[in-house]
Amino acid sequence: MSKKIPIVCLVGPTGAGKTAASFNLCRTFNGGVINLDSRQVFRDFPIITAQPTAEEQQVCPHKLYGFLKTEDKIDVGKFMDMATAAIHQTREEGLLPLLVGGTGFYLKALLEGLAQIPRIDQSYTDVAEAEMAERGSAPMHEDLTKIDPDYAAKIHFNDSQRICRALAVYRATGKTFSWWHAQPMTPTPFRGVRLGIDVTLDELTPLLGKRIDLMIEAGAIEEAREALKHNDDPNSTGWSGIGCAELYQYITGAMSLDDCKALWLKNTRAYAKRQLTWFRKDKEIIWVKPKDFETMNREVSRFLAE
Repeated sequence: MSKKIPIVCLVGPTGAGKTAASFNLCRTFNGGVINLDSRQVFRDFPIITAQPTAEEQQVCPHKLYGFLKTEDKIDVGKFMDMATAAIHQTREEGLLPLLVGGTGFYLKALLEGLAQIPRIDQSYTDVAEAEMAERGSAPMHEDLTKIDPDYAAKIHFNDSQRICRALAVYRATGKTFSWWHAQPMTPTPFRGVRLGIDVTLDELTPLLGKRIDLMIEAGAIEEAREALKHNDDPNSTGWSGIGCAELYQYITGAMSLDDCKALWLKNTRAYAKRQLTWFRKDKEIIWVKPKDFETMNREVSRFLAE
């Protein structure tokens, strides 16, 4: 059996300070950053999804950020294929692969493998997506909650792509996503150390409010207006993200800016809470304070020496 490829995974809730921590690790271990966040893949929303800026991406190589169109979709299987290629490319460049983000599904897939869900007929997906377009994500999320409460609790009620996927799989196989994910996984070629940014929700909440203000100052509203020129369908995958969905309502006149910001903060806080709940259940994560670079470096050094 070939030796597994070492990767470093830096995770935590939105706004916790992963970017600064990643720069420290890249400088210390000659690393390259690979995106581990399902929202930071969208091309039209670099500010709203808090993608690394052009200046930040000059610090070290970055991969898998801002490449997907608003109307396009990416699931965990496609992400695994792209991340695997990016990891190999990063190693070929002589760099340590550093996976950074807040999507727990992606972390689990990389280090534990994928659920062996059979390929389902496209008609099930088409029906779910047509229903989503007609009814909206919140009612569909309620349907999923009745069928698979554990999985529904892990995803946002605006996450139309994952809601449709979970419902389509259940209707096609008779088994829930939670059931499939509890079955033996496909093997993964990677071994990783998992570092988590250790913040509480109370510590994070005021930072999230300031972060939204900074995003607006940086041009988030203008970014959303420009994206609307290319795609005005609120059911598109890119528009379903937190910040994007709320700004869509503002720029189309459905709510005031103050209401938009209040809802954006509420939804961001709720998302951060779900992320913390997910990651706290992962007993493999080593928790470190946002600026405790000494501990981060020590744990990565120990991992690489194994």
